[in-house]
Amino acid sequence: MYQTFAYYYDLLMDKTLYPQWLQFTRRHLGLPLEDKKVLDLACGTGDLAVLFAQEKADTYGIDLSEEMLTLAEERALQDDVAVTWLQGDMTKLTDVGVGDFDLITCFDDSLCYLTDLTAVEHCFSEVYASLKPGGTFLFDVHSLYQMNEVFPGYMYNEHDEDWAFMWSSYSDDQPNSVLHDLTFFVWRDELEAYEALHEEHHERTYPYQQYQQLLEKVGFSEVAVYGGFNDENLQEETPRWLFQAKRSDCS
Repeated sequence: MYQTFAYYYDLLMDKTLYPQWLQFTRRHLGLPLEDKKVLDLACGTGDLAVLFAQEKADTYGIDLSEEMLTLAEERALQDDVAVTWLQGDMTKLTDVGVGDFDLITCFDDSLCYLTDLTAVEHCFSEVYASLKPGGTFLFDVHSLYQMNEVFPGYMYNEHDEDWAFMWSSYSDDQPNSVLHDLTFFVWRDELEAYEALHEEHHERTYPYQQYQQLLEKVGFSEVAVYGGFNDENLQEETPRWLFQAKRSDCS
């Protein structure tokens, strides 16, 4: 995923979201990030992990894409912060060989890329095993409203001097799922022409109660869900659900 155009994906990301995820994290951790051991799952090109490192956290970032991690390493070097970057699968987190985290985050609807509830449960179980007792897990997912009412038929286009981007979204085969059709047209001097880079991304979500039940099933407590970065209550048209879950102090 994102293997062909991580660089262009990074250009199009809404950078205003990262300070909001950071603010949400600070509030729900309830302690300064300084000296805390923190892991950002599906870290992408490293924006949020770098913010954690700037808060003096002992920061790790994990992603499946080697290309994404290459850009993340460049970002950390540019910002002169130390982050440990790891390539791995969030459903096999303990295979990476790190753990005992105070905080694990998984934002930007990354969990929606997992294929089914079994994979979501595996991820939750791996996160639980990787947290220290009392540790915090924070994540977000698309709401049912976003998946079923906003995305189907959605189109977005953007262009610059040497590239253009087309994004179209359609309802996918499974309930509460969507297919994102993404195409970049990138100018190649050596070809004297535009090269088309195309990917399809499949996302799926579930009623928020199912996420809560799975979190509790694998052992989490103090599970809470919010309708916005400022802990708003859930509404019918809430686009994004944000979750908090805790590993108990004695587990």
